[in-house]
Amino acid sequence: MPHARPEDLPSGSQRWPALGEGGFHTEKWGDMEVGYTTVPGPLDCSEMYKAGGLPGGVCPCPHYGYVFEGRLRARYPGSDWPDEVIEAGEAYFIPSGHVLIYEEASRVLELNPAHALQMCMDAMQRMAERTAEGGAA
Repeated sequence: MPHARPEDLPSGSQRWPALGEGGFHTEKWGDMEVGYTTVPGPLDCSEMYKAGGLPGGVCPCPHYGYVFEGRLRARYPGSDWPDEVIEAGEAYFIPSGHVLIYEEASRVLELNPAHALQMCMDAMQRMAERTAEGGAA
């Protein structure tokens, strides 16, 4: 059975080169994607989701996770759901239809349905490729 320390997961850039060699490590384990993300500072994913062509500009992937360090916010555009703020030491579930905002430097472990994460990350890859080719993001 697969197992790993979060920091020992392979770089996500192996499948999604636009991510670079930075802080996204992920591996598919059965039907789930195990990911470890380190974000060096504030990051609002709103524009990336829109520019990536995700329907409604929201992430289609539900996330189950744990915040080791930092703080993130989940917004639910087009719904009457309030923002959720998840802080260090908390486990979470964020349903699909959200926008993630890392409010500060963060270290997060996530377990995601592999197919849904693939849709989201492929959209991010397409956006990065368009940007690199000189197109609008």
